[in-house]
Amino acid sequence: MADHHDHDHYKEFDYERVTSPMQAITARQAGVGAVIALVGIAVAFGLPLLL
Repeated sequence: MADHHDHDHYKEFDYERVTSPMQAITARQAGVGAVIALVGIAVAFGLPLLL
């Protein structure tokens, strides 16, 4: 039975992929993301409660 895991031609790219959890973020970026999330939650739950 052939072992297809040893071949490199199954790779989509020649370089190693970097995904978001692996990339470093700054405290400012995390803070901006938190504020955006809070505004989104306030709009999603606050507007229906007011109307």
